[in-house]
Amino acid sequence: MWKWQGLVGTPKSAAVALLFIIFVVSYVMALQGGPLPYIIEHLAAIGIELLVSILSLTGITVLLYAGRMRRGARRNTLLLIFCTFGALYVYDHGERFEKHGFYNILVFLTMYVPLNLTLGLLYVLWTSIDNFAAYFSVVLLIGCATVCASLVHYRGEFDRGLFGKLQYLPGECSWVGPNIPIVDLFPVGTQNFWAGSMHCKPEQHHINATIDKHGALHVECSDKKSQIHIEILPDTRQWPLWRKSMWGVYNTQVLEGIKRMEYIPGEPVVLDEGTQAAVVRCGSSSTIVTRVSPSVDKLPLYTPPMESDTRTNSSIHKLTTDWMDVTNIMKDQQTQFKRPNVIYLMLDAVSHRQFYRRLPKSAKALRALHRPGINRLSELYRYHSNGFGTDNNTRAMYFGEITPSKANPLPIWAYYRDRGYVTARLETGCDDWAKECSGQYFESLDYSVGNRSLDYELSSPFCMPEYYPRTGNAFGNFKGPYSIVARCLYGRYVHDWAFDYLYQLRRELRRKVASTEQGSSRLSRPYMITAAFLEGHEGTGEVLRTMDDALAAFLEDLGDSGELEDTVFILGSDHGLHMGVNFLFLKSGRIEHQNPFFVMSVPEQLHQFAESFQQHHGSEKGISPFVANEQRLISPFEVYHTFRALADWPKVDGDNWRRSLFAAQRAGKTCDEAGIGEIFCMCK
Repeated sequence: MWKWQGLVGTPKSAAVALLFIIFVVSYVMALQGGPLPYIIEHLAAIGIELLVSILSLTGITVLLYAGRMRRGARRNTLLLIFCTFGALYVYDHGERFEKHGFYNILVFLTMYVPLNLTLGLLYVLWTSIDNFAAYFSVVLLIGCATVCASLVHYRGEFDRGLFGKLQYLPGECSWVGPNIPIVDLFPVGTQNFWAGSMHCKPEQHHINATIDKHGALHVECSDKKSQIHIEILPDTRQWPLWRKSMWGVYNTQVLEGIKRMEYIPGEPVVLDEGTQAAVVRCGSSSTIVTRVSPSVDKLPLYTPPMESDTRTNSSIHKLTTDWMDVTNIMKDQQTQFKRPNVIYLMLDAVSHRQFYRRLPKSAKALRALHRPGINRLSELYRYHSNGFGTDNNTRAMYFGEITPSKANPLPIWAYYRDRGYVTARLETGCDDWAKECSGQYFESLDYSVGNRSLDYELSSPFCMPEYYPRTGNAFGNFKGPYSIVARCLYGRYVHDWAFDYLYQLRRELRRKVASTEQGSSRLSRPYMITAAFLEGHEGTGEVLRTMDDALAAFLEDLGDSGELEDTVFILGSDHGLHMGVNFLFLKSGRIEHQNPFFVMSVPEQLHQFAESFQQHHGSEKGISPFVANEQRLISPFEVYHTFRALADWPKVDGDNWRRSLFAAQRAGKTCDEAGIGEIFCMCK
């Protein structure tokens, strides 16, 4: 039998042995995994078991050092602990619901290290300062009072928004359980301080790459000695679903579809029409250059296939006979009711509170966009997700159904394209929403949803191996679109490349609007842009703050451009963070998970019509639909009907309008009535 030197036969040895057994058993129990429903049902147990293991190992640490154990005993015990951790890592280092050992280790270290460093500091002070206990009692009392006052403050901040806050109204649901936002006490960077710098290291050489109006790529590099190489990325819009599977297929298809060539200085390379992006390499440095191709004036008006035309017969988008013509309703007003543009930016896994916690500059820029007479903002305080993750919530938002009732369902942007809109989508995770969230509902994976529903698509730059690992787990904690480290690509944040393309896209589409206003005979076409950002999707909740400057700048540009005069802009999320310390251990984290952020900007004309229509034709007269909905239980289903109503404007489907955010939704709605399952409901 192996013996710990200097420890055998003492009460301390028995305590260490007992704590070690508790540590191992509780940690192994916390590794229990299974499908999503199992994890949800056992989440509290997993959190408690992990906490017990942390406290048990902390107890061992205290006994080894504060208990003045012999050096040999400490050495042997620490060796045993390290070997045990190694064995536990080998046993389970997965990053999925079924196997989630790597996440357990991260949560364990995030709590264990700061806790033991604090205890170590207190021990040093206790042994070196006379009457430390008295001083510590005073400091502890002041600290407790400060913490309590801070929690009261942050509890108020939890409910606060751009211009108001959540109101606890009679008949309206309230968040379930004690909502104590302890995570707000953590200093910025606390949860991933050990993951390295949150800044991107600039590339060694400066590369100036531009694409002119004729599609010619021009390149200059500060390193005159190195050969310049060009990698022309494939246009993925027309690809069938099977080529867009995120599990090692999509990125491989992109990399295999790259056209590589050497660049000869002074000899521009003409890109094929439809090519959206290229990577330029010079020595050890690289950059991305993007464009919008073909130009919007070369896009023919899309004619949808008869069998899937959403204007006549759709598998998902049901027809109606309850039509209203806004022009006839408002015929006394000498106003032209233009079809609004639509821009929707989705910040994956960002709760209402997390937006204000991590994106203060963006919140300030967003607040400045509220300009009555031009456009108005409204915010949803009881916005509640329909399910656990992206799948259910976005299907509700883009299909109007969590489980499509018929085969080959088309996303909402197909509905817009069928009605003459220019449609564009940007994905920053080397994945395709249609494939990952609805691919199982198609009769054949040879179907191309992108070719059917989009005019422009950009995702291929985010499949490059410097960001998205070519082999192994692409969704790990230290590389890829779910990583806890700064997400960089060629010296810049990944989202910076995405915003570059969004700026280009908006300029291209707005340029045609401007030329029409100056007398061009060509009619302008409205546009719908959707983009998905993944900075909020990681366990520490810290990576999101790297996006603040870029998002704030984008919002400011959106306001300065005048675009909001004729554009409905939505900034929102599908759900809050569903991993990490806050979600695992705190009720406030569970509330945040089901309370995603949502703000909508509406042009003044559309805002006035909605208010007038509510006053004269709404089921609940005398109120503003926007003010009412801010405090009512709203789910992604209402967002879907909002998208539907906008696509048909100035004709209005009565059913879609009544169920959209332009009409006051029924007060006192329950989760069941809102299409939110009991297991997910956090507002009762």
